[in-house]
Amino acid sequence: MHKSYRHAGPRRPVFFCFKAKLPGCTNTKRFQPFLYLMALVLCLAPLTSHAQAMLLPTAQLKIGTHTIQAEVAATDASRSYGLMNRASLPANHGMLFVFDNVGMPCFWMKNTPLPLSIAFMDTSGRIVNIADMQPHSLDTHCPAGPITYALEMEQGWFKHHQVKAGSVVTNLP
Repeated sequence: MHKSYRHAGPRRPVFFCFKAKLPGCTNTKRFQPFLYLMALVLCLAPLTSHAQAMLLPTAQLKIGTHTIQAEVAATDASRSYGLMNRASLPANHGMLFVFDNVGMPCFWMKNTPLPLSIAFMDTSGRIVNIADMQPHSLDTHCPAGPITYALEMEQGWFKHHQVKAGSVVTNLP
């Protein structure tokens, strides 16, 4: 428990006075609407980032004869969060990272429990290189050349489907 919740007197958080009916707490009725709103915010806060990940737009991509459902991470916030804290991915599902400018962005797996493979793609959708990434690793994985897109899939998906550098991903946003 934080020290700020232990001190007495007028600085004691009103929310805890209201819920626990602590000595020295008076006139908490006027704070009731605010307290209920704060309780709701505090309860939902841990869900916000996960819910945000679940509400990303999707795209149906093609690589040869293979079809992929991909969540599209096209904002700084969605690209930063990526597939963190996901326990699993459905078959043939992944995340497509779309960058505003051509560049050499690197990826890591700090808070991602899934082993993933990542395909780095140029502006035409041609795969520049593919890398395997280990869960919870701080190792960086970078493209071999300038890219606009990166596609993360369950580790081994590209190898299993015989997708290699030089393959082209179509239907990119």
